Amino acid sequence: MDDLWGVAVGVFQAWMFVVVFFIMLPAMFGLSLGVTSVYIQILVKILEWATLRIQRGRQEQTSVPVPLPNGIIERGGGSMEEEIAPLRNSGSLVGAEFSLIDALYFYKKGVESIVDDQVTQRFSSEELASWNLLTRTNQNFRYISLRLTVIWGLGVFVRYCVLFPLRITLALIGLSWLVMGTTLVGFLPESSAKTWLSELVHVTCYRICARGLSATVHYHNRENKPQRGGICVSNHTTPIDVVILANDGCYAMVGQVHGGLMGVIQRSMVRSCPHVWFERSEMRDRHAVTSRLRAHVAARNKLPILIFPEGTCINNTSVMMFKKGSFEIGGTIHPVAIKYDPRFGDAFWNSGKYNMVSYLLRMMTSWAIVVNVWYLPPMTIQDGEDAAQFANRVKSAIALQGGLLDLDWDGGLKRGKVKDSLKEEQQRKYSSIITGQSNTDEQ
Repeated sequence: MDDLWGVAVGVFQAWMFVVVFFIMLPAMFGLSLGVTSVYIQILVKILEWATLRIQRGRQEQTSVPVPLPNGIIERGGGSMEEEIAPLRNSGSLVGAEFSLIDALYFYKKGVESIVDDQVTQRFSSEELASWNLLTRTNQNFRYISLRLTVIWGLGVFVRYCVLFPLRITLALIGLSWLVMGTTLVGFLPESSAKTWLSELVHVTCYRICARGLSATVHYHNRENKPQRGGICVSNHTTPIDVVILANDGCYAMVGQVHGGLMGVIQRSMVRSCPHVWFERSEMRDRHAVTSRLRAHVAARNKLPILIFPEGTCINNTSVMMFKKGSFEIGGTIHPVAIKYDPRFGDAFWNSGKYNMVSYLLRMMTSWAIVVNVWYLPPMTIQDGEDAAQFANRVKSAIALQGGLLDLDWDGGLKRGKVKDSLKEEQQRKYSSIITGQSNTDEQ
């Protein structure tokens, strides 16, 4: 028994030595030993081989599933007026009045939404064109050949028996360091030294957590990084977005006050850094939220605020409507586009299907997190532009840079019904067509 205990202690000591000296310490100083990059290169080769083997299997076996297309319905993307005109015999809306055949346009739109809804499909995991040797999508591919099955089995062993314990260890170290470090820094009097130590604790913690997820992050256009006194806005795929961005710099977080472990972390963080946490009752008061954020931005020496204006996680394929509240505060907006590589793991958090613990377990048993981050040039509101128009302009810039689909729908539809105002907008558009006012309104 003593021999077994001695072996266990020796294994634990060796494990912690590797974790601390070969992973944690290099991560804290922003260094890399190159192990993760080599690991990613090996993964790419394996996934490329698996893809070719699956393609060959489709030719040899008719039972091999064929991936679904990205969209079932091909939408024209024209205006209501452009799509209604061809339905009429004249093909024109000059001197337009009500025509019963116009109902076919709304019937067509309704059927399209039922068959291939543009909104709800943004709240489910992106379907891959091929199998990435994970069990999330197209798992029947592993039965194509013996070699593919063996590779899949080895992958399960590596992910669950090697990577998962390693990532759990690093996550515990990172979070413990965050709570203890920010708590100790919080006892210091306000000074430049406290600010420096607080930022150091935050950045090193996020770097440890990012290394624990085998995160490979490519930052582009670093000269556009958010500056103090500004507002950083980004598309939102996962709570890990915070880790990815804060790995390259410190931000003031904005969010609702939580209980439990998350509450402990929030209370420790706010002691050392001016994060902005709101009570649930205060979150409902938009003016109170705006005033607190405006006061933070007015202090030019404070960290840039990090905000996700979509208000919910979208599945890494699109950018949905930005809430205008973030753009009513004033100051400079620093847009950031984030795009995850889905080949190595599904970063999207489907909060309606998985709780936070289940989601993190899935992330820690995926291959890796590979992501591109683009810092866009700072933007300010233009003359004659309201907050909603400014928000749409920023959203379009992020979607274009990240190669994401730019959608006008509200992400709140993930949990709620379509607002009456959206229905009334469609009614007004059609009313303007049949009364002959559409051209005037557009001008």
